[in-house]
This record gives sequence, C-alpha cells and structure tokens, in this order.
Amino acid sequence: MARGKKQGESESIASIIAAIIGNLLIAVTKFTASYFTGSSAMLSEGIHSVVDTGNGVLMLVGVHKSKKPPDKEHPFGHGRELYFWALVVAFSIFAVGGGLSIYEGVIHLLQPEPIQNAVWNYGVLGASLIFESITWYFGWKAFDKVRRGRPVVGIGRGRSGADA
Repeated sequence: MARGKKQGESESIASIIAAIIGNLLIAVTKFTASYFTGSSAMLSEGIHSVVDTGNGVLMLVGVHKSKKPPDKEHPFGHGRELYFWALVVAFSIFAVGGGLSIYEGVIHLLQPEPIQNAVWNYGVLGASLIFESITWYFGWKAFDKVRRGRPVVGIGRGRSGADA
C-alpha cells in the first residue's frame, strides 16, 4: 500500500506541475494576443493566468512542506500545512482575480471599446482548450489513482487521502 500511496502522490505532483505549465502557456498566449490587439481585457486575462500559475506554485510549496517529518514543535508532522497553503491560494484567487475583474469591469463600463480583431480571441480560446485539456488529463489520472476505479469514492475519502 505504501507503494500505491507514493505513486498517487507522484501523480498529484505531476498534475500540479501540469497545471502550472498549462497556466503559464495560457498566460503567454493571452499576453501575445494582448500585445498584437491592444486589448486590455486580454491583458487582464493574462494577469489572471499568471495568478493561476502562482497558485500552482503555492500548492507545490504546500505539498513539499506538508511532507516534512515530525519534529519537537510538530510531533504529528506537518501534513496540515497543505491546508494553510490551499487557503493562501483561495485568498489570492479572490483578492487578485476578483480585484482585477472589478477594476477592468469598471474601466470598460466607463470607457467602452469595440472589439477590433476577434480572430485573436478565438485563437486564445482554442489554445486554452488544448492546454486545459492536457492539464485536465493529468488531474484526472491523479484522481483516478485515489478512487481506484470506484465512482466518486475519492472525494469523500479521509483528510489525508488514505483509506478510512
């Protein structure tokens, strides 16, 4: 069972790394479209994707720190540190993502601009679909290791992902 748990952990880390790479590629795509079109909305979306990339990095930090062995101050280990980093990620999504969305929304209500070249937007959507599909595949593989072929069992499992 320890081997299966290690393999599941490596799948989880692979899915986080895939998400980081996918979000980074989406950010580059959006920034490129913003550069060529001058679209501030696409610029805002690029920043949003950079925030998502940073969130993935924070999740990797959390996974790494949660694996530290027990010490004098933490006799039961550091496993719950992962929850702290997940909380930091949630705050950053709402604070940075929400703040930028509100800002861009108000700016565009006050100074609306017509869409000038929608082809770039479709290109970004297509590229994002490809990158997100690859990321989803890695995430599904990690989840499938936890649920072991049983429908939805992985979601209700205990805090650590271990068998109850």
